[in-house]
Amino acid sequence: MSVTTRKPATVGGILTEEFLQLFGLTQAALAEAMGVPRKRVNELCDDRRTVTALILARVFGNSPDFWLNVQRRTELRTVMHSPSERVRVERAKPLAPAA
Repeated sequence: MSVTTRKPATVGGILTEEFLQLFGLTQAALAEAMGVPRKRVNELCDDRRTVTALILARVFGNSPDFWLNVQRRTELRTVMHSPSERVRVERAKPLAPAA
């Protein structure tokens, strides 16, 4: 299996480029469809808020897993390529197996 150094697409990037543009939606229109404030959609598009998978799946007719997988790939890459985050992971101590 080959490893890529390319950053995965983020929820905000996919939401903006693949959904808002494709459907011809504004952030305000999406916010209304989602039943949330426009600021929340803006934060999603700018990758400053985590995904609301169930709501996005309902609005766009796809699965919550789609949105969660995008978020998961982004978060894993961020941790794996950030020295400070790697230190936090390495600090964690595995628990002994339960007897």
